[in-house]
Amino acid sequence: MSFDALLELFQQRIPAHPWAQIALYLLVLVLIAVVAQWLFGHVMSRIAHRLLTVWGKGPWSKALTRYRAYRRFGYAVGFGVITVGIGEVPHMGRYALAVERLAHAGLWICFFLMLGGVLSAWQDVYASSRRAQTRSIKGYIQVGRLGLGLVCSVLVLSILINRSPLWMLSGLGALSAVLLLVFKDTLLSLVASTQLTSNDMLRIGDWIEMPQCNADGYVKDIALHTVKVQNWDNTVTTVPTYKLFSESYRNYRQMFESGARRIKRTLRLDAGSVRFLEDREVQALMRFRLLHDYLEEKQAEVDEANRLLTAAGNDPVNRRRLTNVGTFRAYGIAYLKAHPEIHHDLLLNVRMMEPDSQGIPVEIYCFTALTAWMDYERIQGDVFDHLLAILPELGLRLYQAPSGADLSGVRISPVLAAAQVAAAQATVHHAPAHAAAAGSHPI
Repeated sequence: MSFDALLELFQQRIPAHPWAQIALYLLVLVLIAVVAQWLFGHVMSRIAHRLLTVWGKGPWSKALTRYRAYRRFGYAVGFGVITVGIGEVPHMGRYALAVERLAHAGLWICFFLMLGGVLSAWQDVYASSRRAQTRSIKGYIQVGRLGLGLVCSVLVLSILINRSPLWMLSGLGALSAVLLLVFKDTLLSLVASTQLTSNDMLRIGDWIEMPQCNADGYVKDIALHTVKVQNWDNTVTTVPTYKLFSESYRNYRQMFESGARRIKRTLRLDAGSVRFLEDREVQALMRFRLLHDYLEEKQAEVDEANRLLTAAGNDPVNRRRLTNVGTFRAYGIAYLKAHPEIHHDLLLNVRMMEPDSQGIPVEIYCFTALTAWMDYERIQGDVFDHLLAILPELGLRLYQAPSGADLSGVRISPVLAAAQVAAAQATVHHAPAHAAAAGSHPI
């Protein structure tokens, strides 16, 4: 049977009542739309899955299915069928135009939702790549979805009110001030996100420190509006993206990439322990392997200088002598140069700073060869453990503020001492007689 014969048979069986005809045509139209939606939503998804798998794009197919891109495309096709076929339904009159506009608007909504699903799938596929470990495209994806939402809103509204989209866009010019106020944070974040990414100022995994926002940890996520920082106490600080562009923060990425991490810490020496070294003490310190060459060279230099000063007499105040604090600085430099985990190609120094009421600060400045936090703290602890323990060998003491135990041995005045003795004697004379009769055994 030919198609014309089927059409003629269908027209012969159409009921004569208008409402029955409308219901029958609408039922047929909906059935055709459902079949078209199923064909494009399910059949096309299987075809696309096989093609993407053959091309080696399996993650793309899974991501598109996860975000229902195929299904939304099928919905768009179904609404398209209704948009085209609603004009063929008899007796619809002015209702046909309303249904056509609604179906046309639904078509574009589903189509733009499908495009949003494609962007989300792109983000998931990119997130599984190696490059995503340092650079994030989440901000760009959010900008793209925001742009799609704006275009879809303008297009759907123009369809519903039967106006040109250009007329809608021209009306937005009058609302530009309001739009700038409403989307102020979005625009600032868009500019900041673009600058941060293009200038490589921030990456996922960077350790940043931003005290004004209580952020000190690793960058966990970079989005359009916010950057999430996981702090060392496992809390998460959310920082607005534009603040990372307009305010200062410290990024430790360069430190990790350089392969060195700085140690800058001071030891405060007691000023009362600084003195000259006697000749016997210099000879005793010769046993230190790290000081042997330094002391030999320095002692020869001092002896040569002292021979030129013999005219001033043999008084020690007129002669050059080595000091224990200078020898300690030389020992610290030699120790750091011999340490296997200290970076020897970068600046290394042990310097004396300006004395104050807290003692004499001696600063240790060097770089570790390992940058991991645990290794850095271990190396720094080993260095200062050794330097603190070597101080008594050189006759030096570490400055420490007096505590209660330090003040317990302070001598009291003679008057107070005499009063304490008198009180003790009075206690003995007034002791009970039976206690004296009992006697006591010496200890």
